[in-house]
Parts: sequence; structure tokens; C-alpha cells
Amino acid sequence: MKFLKYDTVIIGGGPAGIAAAIKATELGLKPILVENRDLLGGIPLQCIHPGFGLHYFREDLTGTQFITRLLDKLESLKVEYLLRAHVHSIEYIDYDKKLVNVITPQGVMRIYAKTIIYATGARERHIFEIGVVGDRPDGIYTAGEAQTLMDIYGVLPGKEIVIIGSGDVGLIMARRFTLEGAKVKAVVEILPYPGGLMRNILQCLVDFNIPLLLQHTVVRIVGRKRVEKVVVAKVDENLRPIDGTEFEIPCDTVVVSAGLRPNIDLLEKLGVVVDPSTGGPVVNEYLETSIPGVFVAGNALVINDLVDYAVEQGEIAAEGAKVFVDNGGMPTKNWKYVKKGRNIRLVVPQMIGGERDVVIYARVAQPERNVFVEIPELNFRMFHFGVRPAEMIRFKIGRNILNKINENADKITIQVKPR
Repeated sequence: MKFLKYDTVIIGGGPAGIAAAIKATELGLKPILVENRDLLGGIPLQCIHPGFGLHYFREDLTGTQFITRLLDKLESLKVEYLLRAHVHSIEYIDYDKKLVNVITPQGVMRIYAKTIIYATGARERHIFEIGVVGDRPDGIYTAGEAQTLMDIYGVLPGKEIVIIGSGDVGLIMARRFTLEGAKVKAVVEILPYPGGLMRNILQCLVDFNIPLLLQHTVVRIVGRKRVEKVVVAKVDENLRPIDGTEFEIPCDTVVVSAGLRPNIDLLEKLGVVVDPSTGGPVVNEYLETSIPGVFVAGNALVINDLVDYAVEQGEIAAEGAKVFVDNGGMPTKNWKYVKKGRNIRLVVPQMIGGERDVVIYARVAQPERNVFVEIPELNFRMFHFGVRPAEMIRFKIGRNILNKINENADKITIQVKPR
């Protein structure tokens, strides 16, 4: 057994974890990056489509280009990392000391650190989680599984496809299937609006004449050895199938793109407080969880629609780790709660101190046009032509504005109001 000691252990070698490792090194910390796969990079490695880096690099890159730039920087800084390293457990020893137990091909390692940055990403919701009944033959994949088969291993999973859910990965896969010669019969979305970015609706469905069935759901899959067809029905305002509206779509493959959930199993075992609206931990402006010195970033924090935001969160978490290490813990602050106001479904962070610039991430509950995003306690107002649940609202509030918070106030409120 090997015993190691670092300022911070970063768990997860995707974009958020890599960005955290780079930033921590630049800030003078001694980090180690732990990844359970054979190589660093995460999901962008299987994303050969563009749309990455528009905010972070100010360029339209493919996923592989985007992550290669980060990996090049990681290598140039000679950041230490472990591959094929499975994190078995995390132990909280005391305020300034945590233990990460890691199983590697070289043996068990016990890594002691003052801080942990948890960046393990998210998992896809599977067919059994979305209430689709019927047979379970060959030919059913999540969108990520289909993408891995096609873009990593060069395997076309099927020729006649029905996609359940209009999340971004599903939309991108609809285009990929079409470009490879398969026929996408339909994208079936239970909500009255698409689940993905509008640019993906246009570039992946409209441009290729792929039908999008809103307010419909797949109620049953039919097939003996292989998928043969799906039964689709229209849904009412409570998202329940309407009797008599069923129809069949013949197909040989079903792809599920019904959303992601933060992958935080180890943090839950550690006892972090979880926000039901995000599925990730409750955090302060440094992305520190309710366990002192344990930070979280990327899709383990909140499901992001852009990898650029995951990278940004990795850097914020690294800045938090630096503050924690330099001060022997996070300095005492008069934390204010960030409350969800009108038409706000989720917001991150859930607490702010008001002493530094803060990046706010929020999603609305319903689409609206011509609205203001407001913080009434700060007289802050920002116009939006339109807001949609699928698209993250991201904005930075400067310290000069946050200084206006009344010392006796215990909260600020994020809300969306019609113009």
C-alpha cells in the first residue's frame, strides 16, 4: 500500500477535472488528478462535432479539439495524474485532512489531502427510469452509448432509429445517424418544448428534415430478439398518455436521450447536502459543498449545456481550494442564501458571501420571451429576448454590485419577469 500527500485530490479526468488541475497548479497548489478510465479527457473525446469552446477559447471547436488543448496545457505543466484508478471511498478525517482510497493497477493508494475537487460528471437516465414498458430486446442504447459505438469504435448501432427525448446528445446523434446513412424515423419528446439547445434543433433536426414529435411519448417497445417497432402516444397536460392516440413506428433501434443526473454517489456517502432541483450538492460561491474543503465542479455539480461552463466551474473550484489551503479553511463569511424566484427552476451557487465577483448559473421552469432576469435586492436587471429550460442562464455579478446587499439581509432572489 502506498501513502501519498497533496494539497488537493481532483477526482475525475474530464473537462472540469482537467481545468481544476491546471488552475490549481497555476495557483501554486500541489494537485493530483485521478481518473478511472484508460485516458484523460472524458466525454469530449467521443464528440467529433463542433460547438465546443465558443465561450472559453472564442473559437468553434470539435470536442476532441477542445479537450486536446486542455490536455496539452496539463502536460506542459507536468501535473501528476493516475489512470485506471478507481476511487473506492472518501474519508473525512478532520477539517484540514481528507483521505481518498484509490485502487490502481499498481496497488492500493491512500491519498491524504487538505481539499478534494469532485468532478466525476453525470450519468444518463436509462430506459427503466422513464417508464417505457414492453420488450427488452437488442437495439436499445442511451445516446452516449450510441455515440461511443460510432465515434470511438466505428460501429453503426442500427439503420432505422427512434430517439426518445430531445436532449442535446440525442439531437447530435440524430444528425450523426443520418450522416452515416441510417434513417431517423422520429425524435419523441414528452414535453411541449424541445429539451436541447435551439442551435441543435435547427442544425441537427430541421436541416435534415427529421421529425420532432412534441407532447408525445414512447409507451411500449416491441421486439423478440431485436427491436421491431415502438408504440407512441400523445400526452395530456399532466404528461400522461391519451387513450386512443397510439400509433406504431417500425424501427430496429431505440436511443434514449432523456436527461442526465449528477454522479455524486461518493459525496452522498460522505454526507453532503444535496439540492433536489439540481441533483448535485449545495455549494457556496467557491463551489465548496457542505463538507469543508470538499469542492465540486462540472456536471457533478449541475448539468451544463456547454462544456465551457464545466471548465469554468473547475477553475472556480481550484480557486476555492487555494483559499482553503492558504487560510487553513474557508474564512468565516456572512453567507447569503440565493433563492429561486419566479420561473427559476434551479440556481447555483446556493450561497454567496458578497465579497467577490460571483458567477451565477440558473435554469428557468418554462420558456418565455422578452423577459428580465432580476435580483430585486440588488436592483440588478438583465434583458433576455427569450429563456428556455434547456439553456443555462449564466451571468457574473460584480463585487461592486454585491456590496449593496444589506448586512442584515439573509438572502438574494433570482427571478424572471416579463418585460
